Amino acid sequence: MEEFDLVIIGGGPAGLAAAMYGGRIGLKTLVISELPGGNMNFVSWVENYPAFENIAGAELADKLRAHAARYKVEFKDERVTTFERKDKKFVVRTGEGSYEGKAVILATGTVVRRLDVVGEKEFDGKGVHYCALCDGPVYANKVIGVVGGSDSAIREALLLAQYGSKVYVISRGEKMKCENCNYNQALSNPKIEMIHETNVTSINGDKLVKSVTLDREHKGKKELAVDAVFIEIGRVAASELARGVGVEVNEKGEIVTDKDSKTNIVGVYAAGDVTNSSLKQIIVSVADGVRAAYSAYRYLSGTQK
Repeated sequence: MEEFDLVIIGGGPAGLAAAMYGGRIGLKTLVISELPGGNMNFVSWVENYPAFENIAGAELADKLRAHAARYKVEFKDERVTTFERKDKKFVVRTGEGSYEGKAVILATGTVVRRLDVVGEKEFDGKGVHYCALCDGPVYANKVIGVVGGSDSAIREALLLAQYGSKVYVISRGEKMKCENCNYNQALSNPKIEMIHETNVTSINGDKLVKSVTLDREHKGKKELAVDAVFIEIGRVAASELARGVGVEVNEKGEIVTDKDSKTNIVGVYAAGDVTNSSLKQIIVSVADGVRAAYSAYRYLSGTQK
């Protein structure tokens, strides 16, 4: 079993920034990630990252990984199956191998929150989707529904309007909780129509999605004809591995960290969207990753307990 100073679980912005910093300060560093780049791959455009006025999420992910690779960081594109303590070290196992680390950074990010209505599971991949960038092009000149009331839902709608003939944004609130610039773009787009104070109660079809059922009438009907439904109602922390070794999480399932990115387990740190950070942004995750790597370095060098 190969041993590393620092094992980072997760290859999104937090994990890659931690790897860059860990490698740069001389730690033997390994990044294990089933999806290199993490959720950045599903972001069409990033417009709030310093020095890049407008950059595709996947391109930014590639740049962060290339920067980390300059410092001889090792990468394993594998899915972690177990993570456990072994004396004062940690063993991380994947389907392909086992790796030992003196310190671990959990940068596992988030997973999509599901709507949990009739038809969602049945039509997953058959009209029900969670990523406009991935699946939007399939619905050229089709009618599309977006479920969600956040800024990410509006951004999904704007992207889908480039493909579809009509995009409905269905939200349960009185108004969208999003940046004004994005909301104004959506309002001025003739393809996009807002349906507020409404919930989707079921997703219907035969082999493919044909409609959604609403809990209140829209233009005299509760059934809304759509060819696809993109669900964007938030994300939940991917903290299962953390909980398995006794890492403290809050009521939302987010890993609880202190100002130095330490968890309640000595030698285990966490960074990015999986933590109880109040702001989930790429730039914040990058900063988290750097702080976690520096804290791990101090721990390994004996200057921080």
